Amino acid sequence: MFISFEGTEGVGKTTLIHKIRDYFLEQSKQVVLTREPGGTPLAEQIRSVLLTVNHEERMSNDTELLLMYAARAQHLQQVIMPALENSSIVLCDRFCDSSFAYQCAGRGLSREKLALLNQNFVLKMPDLTFWLDAPTELGMQRARARGALDRFEQEKAAFFEKVRAGFAELHQLEPNRVKRIDATQSPEQVFNDAIERISSWKAEHKC
Repeated sequence: MFISFEGTEGVGKTTLIHKIRDYFLEQSKQVVLTREPGGTPLAEQIRSVLLTVNHEERMSNDTELLLMYAARAQHLQQVIMPALENSSIVLCDRFCDSSFAYQCAGRGLSREKLALLNQNFVLKMPDLTFWLDAPTELGMQRARARGALDRFEQEKAAFFEKVRAGFAELHQLEPNRVKRIDATQSPEQVFNDAIERISSWKAEHKC
């Protein structure tokens, strides 16, 4: 089973992922917890380039997208696909849906570019995607409270409103895969909602 976790900054993805990892471990399941961009030593180096605030030159939107997919290709081949082939449950903090929300909806890049990259380099899409949704300002407050902001977290509220709208569109387009969870709830209720969706998916697929 491959589950991804999406949302704008500060919506509680990390908290939920760790709770779900512990839930599966208590059932003696094999679990791989990973993230994007990153997940392998090489992909983590690319992540560092993507998140660094001050480069000597401005990173173009196309460069940002291509770096994301360079890291993703490495991540898929080195971590995600081997784990799934080994019957592990993969929990991934962000995946392709973030590229749609951030680079297409947020930056304004064409969907055709993204579709081409997905067709050629994405070997597997998640079985379930949890979109943790919260008002933009609430997420930004939480992100600021964590400390220094990375290159994405420093974007203005208008950018994150576009990103949030991008996730909402994905939820409308693929409601069977992309499940919205109200991230303004307590961490316990967010976790309960996610487990309910996982149980429904497993029952539907007789897992």
